[in-house]
Amino acid sequence: MDLLDILIYISNGMKTLINIKTDKEVKESAQKIAQELGLSLSAIINASLKQLVKNREVYFSVAPRMTPYLENFIKEAKKDYKAGKNIAGPFATAKEMDIYLNSL
Repeated sequence: MDLLDILIYISNGMKTLINIKTDKEVKESAQKIAQELGLSLSAIINASLKQLVKNREVYFSVAPRMTPYLENFIKEAKKDYKAGKNIAGPFATAKEMDIYLNSL
């Protein structure tokens, strides 16, 4: 069995091989991030391809995502605001705000 036979066998097993070109640094960084997430780079690429097929769109983001801690903090702040809890101000001047904060 030579390499061609192996590739054909894999292809017939509902899996196929994709070769891509990327910068060495990009690949190494992506592998490191994938490992930190407990995933293989192959799993991440497969998930991206499946999402492309399902949604027929590609999503790129440079915006940082909130951490779970920050999301929970904002959720609690919204709850407090609705309940009228832990709210101060509005203040007419910065000096008025300083006096209030210094009194805490």
